[in-house]
Order: sequence, then structure tokens, then C-alpha cells
Amino acid sequence: MPLKFKYTLLSILLLLAISPYASAQVYSSDNNTPKFNSPYSRIGLGDIADQNFAISAAMGGLGASFNSRYATNLVNPASIGFIDRTVFDVSGFFKYGQLDTGDKKINTFAGNFQYLSLGFPMKNEVNIELDNRPPLLYWRMNLALVPYTNVGYNVQINSATETDSLLTNFTGKGGTYKLIWTNAVRHKDFSFGINAGYMFGNLINEREVFFDGDDNVYYNDLLDEISLSGLVWSFGAQYKHQFKKLNDKKEMVNSGRSITAGIYLNSQSEVNTSTSQLYRRRSSTFNPPQGIDTLRNVVDLKGKAVLPGGFGIGFMYENENKFRIGIDYSASQWSNYENDGKSEDLLNSWRVAAGGEWTPDVSSYNKYMQRVRYRLGAFYDKDPRADEFGEQLSVFGITIGTGMPIILPRGQTAFFNLGLELGKFGTSNSLNESYMKLNLGFTLNDNLWFYKRKFN
Repeated sequence: MPLKFKYTLLSILLLLAISPYASAQVYSSDNNTPKFNSPYSRIGLGDIADQNFAISAAMGGLGASFNSRYATNLVNPASIGFIDRTVFDVSGFFKYGQLDTGDKKINTFAGNFQYLSLGFPMKNEVNIELDNRPPLLYWRMNLALVPYTNVGYNVQINSATETDSLLTNFTGKGGTYKLIWTNAVRHKDFSFGINAGYMFGNLINEREVFFDGDDNVYYNDLLDEISLSGLVWSFGAQYKHQFKKLNDKKEMVNSGRSITAGIYLNSQSEVNTSTSQLYRRRSSTFNPPQGIDTLRNVVDLKGKAVLPGGFGIGFMYENENKFRIGIDYSASQWSNYENDGKSEDLLNSWRVAAGGEWTPDVSSYNKYMQRVRYRLGAFYDKDPRADEFGEQLSVFGITIGTGMPIILPRGQTAFFNLGLELGKFGTSNSLNESYMKLNLGFTLNDNLWFYKRKFN
């Protein structure tokens, strides 16, 4: 790999690695109110981020069964066993939503980093070809940084009585991330992989309670901050059955058609929590408001949180370089969730997805659009949270996308992945949101990492 390109890639990695620590919220210039307003992110650890990378996400989210020579997939770590070159993946998203409160509709906007991933074979495939000695096991590795949950909301509730009007402001921000180290080994068409992840993050929830319409009142400012950190694990397996055909020499060879069965398990994990609470009574007489009394002050109270286990299973039929179609099902035991710093009851969740990809003519020389990969999918997701009436939240969405190939020097391949998700989130009795989410991803392939040159 050229030295200049390596420095450029390292610069991008460093820039994106620190991006999660920047604010993911967008503030208006007048009242400092977050435009990323997701009221349900106050429950649990927040909104759960989609763990599918751009390619599988544009097919509805086929993480259990998807694998590719050119792209990575961390939902099922076994898929890493099928890459045959170095794969660099990066992505971000922009989201526009319309939040329906029943009384009015509120426009919301959001944007953030989605993932950063680098996968590679532990022995270069070119050297394997030159040695003419296929190994018994192919070993692959991947390093990635991905968001796990997001928190961002600003909600005001007015509880009016005959004599008073009690106003409560709820605000929150933060989120959690996972730093994932993946190892996968493949023997022929069977692959097994392990994700070892370190989860970390910070959740901030604040409440301001005061009487509206009175110039000389006391009000309560209640601030809760929870930090989480710990190890999480997942395991996966994939088997790719290759259909055979007779060639001109009457030998049985791969026909290019295959069916992949995949399964993964997310282990139930216990992580550490550190909780800080600062509850104060303030007076609105002063400008700015001044603290009068501290009701509660807790700093770094140690505890534990239990994250749920789950599983996923899927099947995908593929005609190589022409089309693929698949279906996935996954479920998580969120009823087992515990958190010493924020005790809540959550519900078991599940998700079903279906989708596919089609390439008109991958070898077309003079018609670029024939080489573009077109993707389509749909999904239905039962969220672990419920509204104030006990109805479980759900998400329904359709996805479309493209993978646009880019030919780089030395015959390297790259793809600009564009995906659009249209969906509806919430419940029928309470808040619901119609949204449009644009995913922008870039995948770069290189086959010269770990290449050992031989000189005669």
C-alpha cells in the first residue's frame, strides 16, 4: 500500500475515532433546544442504534446471513471469515423526522457517525495463490467502533390545576458505544466468529420542575448522570452451500449459486455503572437563577447493569455478481435488563427483515449504471420500550439503496454506498414519528496488506 495512502487512511481513522465525543445534537440559535428530539430515548439506555452496516441495512438489515468478499458485517461475526482482502468501512447518517404529539407536529433533525471498521486477512490471499498451498483454516480479523444507543430529547409537560400550573422540562443527551475486536476462522464454506466488545458511554437526564406564571418561586433542578463500561460478547456461525455444475471437462465446479445459513448469539453481559446525582432547589428571583439548597448530591456511586442476551437467524440465496435475496429474524431478552443506576422494566424485543440486491451486469465496460448494485428491503421491529399506556413501541420501515463501484489505481475496488430508509416509529395511542433516514457509506478494498514480496 502506498505510504501517502496509508497516512491519509490513518488521518481519517483518527478523525472519526474522536467524533463520538463531539456533540451529536443540533441546537437552534434562539433557545438552545436540541433539534434531535426523541422523547422515548429517556427510557432504558436510549434509542438502540442499527448495528447493520450500509450494505445490509439497505436490504432491510440482513445481518445474520449476509457475507461478502468486499464488505464486513459485525452483526454476525462469522461473516468476517469470507472477506479475502483488506476492507475499510466508514459511514454516517442524516435523519429528518416529524414527531406527532396529537396536538401538533414537530420537525426533528439528526446526524451522526455510524461506524468505523477495518477488516483484513491474517495472511494475504495473493501469497496463498502464489504458494499454491491453501491453508486448512483462513483467519480474519476486524476492528470497529460503532454506536450502541443514543439519547437526545427535550420535552415539556404542563400539569394545570385550578390554582396553579406545574411545568416540567425533561432534557437528555449522550449515548453508548462499542469498540469491537472480531476474529473469524473459515474452513472451506463454514465460518465461525467471535466479537469481543468493550462498551462505554455516558447518559445525562435532567428535570426542571417549577410553577409557571409566578415571578418569585422556587423550582427543582434534578440532574442524573450514568456512565457505563464493560465487556460484551457475541458469537456467530455461517455455512455457505455452493451449488455445483459440470464444466466443459465434465468436472463438478461451483456454479456461482449458493445459499447461506447464519446464526449468531449475543451473550447476556454484566457491565459496570457509575452514577452521579445532583438535586438542587433554585430561586427564579435571581438572574441567572441561583441555588438555594442542595437536596441530594451523590458522586460516582458504583453499581452494575445487566445487558440482555439474544439471537438471530437468517438465510440468503445468491447468484454471485447477479443477485441475492434473504430473510432474517432476531430477538433479545430485554426483560432481563437491570441497572442499579436507573431501574426500569423493559420488554422482550424481536425483529424480522427481508430484502435483496441486484446487479444488472457487473462486467459491463461502457455502461456504468449496469455495474451499480441496487438494493431493496423491509423490516418490522418490536422495541423493548413501552409508552405511558403500556403499549410496546414498534418500527416499520422500507429501505432502498445503491452500491456505486469506484475503480482506484492498481485495480483496487471501492464502493460508495447510499441508502434511504422510510419508516414509522412509536405507538398508536401516544407519540409516533414518521422519519426519513439517509445513510452514506464508503467501502475501500485493498489486497496488498501483509503481502510478502519474493525476489529471485
